[in-house]
Amino acid sequence: MKIGKLDSKLLEDLVFKNITHKRPEVLERPGIGKDCAIIDFGNYDCIMSTDPITAAMNEIGRLAVHISCNDIATCGIEPLGIMLAVMLPENTTEKQIEDLMKQAGQAAAELNIEIIGGHTEITSAVVKPVIVSTAIGRRKKTGGGQPRSIKPGDSILMTKYAGLEGTGIIASDYENTLLDVLNPAELSEAKGLLNQISVVSEGKIAGEIGVLAMHDITEGGVLGAVWEMCEIAGSGVELYEEAIPVLAVTRKICEHFKIDHLRLISSGCMLIISPAENKENLIAAITAAQIPVSEIGKIKEKERILISNQHRINILPPDSDELYKILS
Repeated sequence: MKIGKLDSKLLEDLVFKNITHKRPEVLERPGIGKDCAIIDFGNYDCIMSTDPITAAMNEIGRLAVHISCNDIATCGIEPLGIMLAVMLPENTTEKQIEDLMKQAGQAAAELNIEIIGGHTEITSAVVKPVIVSTAIGRRKKTGGGQPRSIKPGDSILMTKYAGLEGTGIIASDYENTLLDVLNPAELSEAKGLLNQISVVSEGKIAGEIGVLAMHDITEGGVLGAVWEMCEIAGSGVELYEEAIPVLAVTRKICEHFKIDHLRLISSGCMLIISPAENKENLIAAITAAQIPVSEIGKIKEKERILISNQHRINILPPDSDELYKILS
């Protein structure tokens, strides 16, 4: 099988169809593109999400904290705690463990969350560090009416830049390879993108203003995330490639490795569906927080299309992330 997360058909056929037992307290269950589980806790909803870090070597402790917390932010709230299951290969040193946990501790402090538990072991089952993180948040029940459904004409917004996390990972893990591709300032810029991989701030802003849906852009990149959001909504989309922001340094790295920045892992970018009438207020609020945000498309009836150089290209379900082409 291909490296990376299972595609949508395999998830349905092999995973979801075998999850049959249901409990009434569970309000949101597993599904394609669904970032979080939601559980009824009386006056509050408990929001939970779990994710692994398997593709990165450097900054793995920091990345492990952010990826699950970003999922919590798609519900418009901030996370409050995180658990880390850390599996390390046999040649791991004490210094490496200390560095990993310093990264995780610093990232947690920056997000104002607590590392509330987990598991750490040395095992021959892995050949490089693997961390699985589970983040937890809570949302007060409002007792309000049903949320408005997504409809044609709604705006699709995206924060920051396509391929953000992938660029940072490649620059950090393949620095020597890129010395002939990037100048020192560009290499520093690319590595520094890992400082922007949290979407908690924009998630909270969007939650306060009110949006229709949010999705953290992870494996499969921008196109994969857009397809997943449309799958949840049962809608189509018209996406404009020229409107999707991407940094010059990302383009250089992707051209060198012959990978597609629109299919490259992009944690740090939030995909937001907003009612057209709310779009300007939302853009203004996110921009005021000094977070770049762009309108990249519109919800349509059925077709899922990327308009590129006046060509209409079908947006396909996410496949193995472009990052794995470098790692394989």
